[in-house]
Amino acid sequence: MKTTLAFLAVFATAFSFAADSAPKPYPLKTCIISGEKLGSMGAPPVLVVDGQEVKFCCKNCIKDFNKDPQKHLKEIAEKAKGK
Repeated sequence: MKTTLAFLAVFATAFSFAADSAPKPYPLKTCIISGEKLGSMGAPPVLVVDGQEVKFCCKNCIKDFNKDPQKHLKEIAEKAKGK
């Protein structure tokens, strides 16, 4: 019983930290992969990668993003600074 309560306490604490840390919002109005305007093909699919929200014009772009996510996250940060 003590083990179960300890597990629940740890789980609740971890969950509360995760819930408090919202991802950084996606700063661009276009898809990082295709350059298409977000929403031009319906509701944009969204991923959260390393605390950064990433929006895409379509599901197909997610495959290309996943080939080198760190490269694209760096590109998002650079483009956001250039705004």
